[in-house]
Amino acid sequence: MNEKEGKSFDVAKSIMAQLPFFSCKNIVLDNEAQKDIAKYIYCSDFGISPYKGSYGEQPKKWIDKSFLIKKMINSQESK
Repeated sequence: MNEKEGKSFDVAKSIMAQLPFFSCKNIVLDNEAQKDIAKYIYCSDFGISPYKGSYGEQPKKWIDKSFLIKKMINSQESK
């Protein structure tokens, strides 16, 4: 939709803006996601890798999650 109409639509922002009309944020929060966010912040603050090894040895799932977490933190900080 964004490419077709030349718009910049952020699904995550839209969901967060509309969520209070349908549910409580506390019900939607995922404990596993909260642990991933805590791990990301801890590793960033102390400059350590979350898993043994270099970048190429990190699990792909963690790399994908870390880029998403970083994007969302930057988005929140820019508000």
